Amino acid sequence: MSHSVELQNIGMAFGQTRAVSNVSLVVRGGEFFSILGPSGCGKTTILRIIAGFLQPTEGKVLIGGRDMQGLGPDQRPTAMIFQSLALFPLMPVWENIAFGLEARGVAKAERRRKADELLKLVALEGYGERMPGELSGGQRQRVAIARALAVEPQVLLLDEPLSALDLKLRQHMRAELRSLQRRTGVTFIYITHDQSEALAMSDRVAVMSNGVLQQVGSPRELYDNPATAFVADFVGETNVIAGNVTSIDDGIVTIQSAHGTLRGRLGGGLIEGNSGKLYVRPEALKHDGSSGNRLEATIERIDFEGAFALVHGSLDDGMPLIASITSTELSNAPGVGARAVFSFKDVNAVVLPDG
Repeated sequence: MSHSVELQNIGMAFGQTRAVSNVSLVVRGGEFFSILGPSGCGKTTILRIIAGFLQPTEGKVLIGGRDMQGLGPDQRPTAMIFQSLALFPLMPVWENIAFGLEARGVAKAERRRKADELLKLVALEGYGERMPGELSGGQRQRVAIARALAVEPQVLLLDEPLSALDLKLRQHMRAELRSLQRRTGVTFIYITHDQSEALAMSDRVAVMSNGVLQQVGSPRELYDNPATAFVADFVGETNVIAGNVTSIDDGIVTIQSAHGTLRGRLGGGLIEGNSGKLYVRPEALKHDGSSGNRLEATIERIDFEGAFALVHGSLDDGMPLIASITSTELSNAPGVGARAVFSFKDVNAVVLPDG
């Protein structure tokens, strides 16, 4: 059975530097849970606290309901995969996988049987006698996962394990990791700064900034209903229009901006008279000007991406605007240098407090 992980008011300070502040969250057993944020936001510190490499300055870590206070990494039901993978280059693949079992005194025949079983699980059957240097980047990644699973952890901790791979291989390994997690049922806690990675693989995602937990939710919740300005700006591409809140009526906020009167869904913490920012996704913008909210821009370039194209423009004050259109709409799209009106529906935008 996989274990849940609960963080209760976790804080971590290194001298005068506050790395993590009052983080509380629950990772359910058997969940693929990602912690997303920019470099230096505290996400790897959180992972090392869960693993037992760091003892928090404040708060508790519970794994499977058990307080981990005073327990080191070797005493916790966890295994960790680092960015570097740290495979032993002079040791064949099967021995790399079985290394943790050898340290526990497991007999050689049983170690080999377990290694072969895990190689089959990660689709590397027959690779046991190869050396790590003979494998591709994706294959080495799978060996590292098999080695972590060999000790039968209840929680697998992954610290940006795909960061060294090229784009195509990263995309392939996302699917591999997600499939493997579903087959094993082990709780995965995955650290990344790559939003597309987190959104593609996770059951739920925690977004962090400057050591503070901003929001926890499903990928769709984070994308469609960001709770803070940071989440709205960090998760996915978005357009941002600043203005003053003039009215709030039945969940719809009206702001007066430099680009006219605009409306969007009510975000938390807004009151009339305050400054706010309206966030609208590129795919919500239509260049037919048919909806109530209208923005006029000069088209600067069009980036063809295959199934869709990104239309980049600038508003009168120089602020950028990005709209996403399908390839079939390109023939009707405004050309570079043209003035174009883009519109969006109130429900497709959200207004949040400024800052």
